[in-house]
Amino acid sequence: MEFSQDDFERLLLSEQSRKTAEENYAINPLDADNLTKWGEALIELSSFQNPADSKKMIEDALAKLEEALLINPTKHYTLWCLGNGLTSCAFLTPDFSDAKVYFDKAYGYFQKAVDVDPENGLYRQSLKVALKAPELHMEIHKSGLGLGQMNHGGSSASKGQVSKKQKSNDFKYDMFGWIILAVGLVAWVGMAKSHIPSPPPS
Repeated sequence: MEFSQDDFERLLLSEQSRKTAEENYAINPLDADNLTKWGEALIELSSFQNPADSKKMIEDALAKLEEALLINPTKHYTLWCLGNGLTSCAFLTPDFSDAKVYFDKAYGYFQKAVDVDPENGLYRQSLKVALKAPELHMEIHKSGLGLGQMNHGGSSASKGQVSKKQKSNDFKYDMFGWIILAVGLVAWVGMAKSHIPSPPPS
């Protein structure tokens, strides 16, 4: 997997965020904001992994986000991040019935985020997109481009088969990258919005 300069900078920034959050957690394990940042950094870092490692990293992120919700159950940004992480896990799960469990949980977290902050357009949009995600999952996996199951060519495969499998794998990595990028961009926009200082009272 080749990285552009922007990818490399994202990787470094996300790794720094992860390390900082891990250090802060050792000092104060009850900081819900820090746990959310840690989960967010892991989701971002997952986009630089192969699908199997990515899923493990996202599951670790989900654990951090769920821990944050134990501390502050109404933290809408954490609820929204959990929805994104669960959606990513669903796309990495080839079996539709297993993926559907992730999609349903994701929808529930998006709905809770909207319930807590109904004016947030990003949360409302995520809720709408979550309804279409299972259908997209079926299309991806029906076409044999499942992100969670990479083809492994056997030694007896002909050059043509290896070439086809290589192209298929490249496409799967590209598709996986686009899904993670979309989740990452949405997370970045949400993070940017959440850090805009509120206007001074007049």
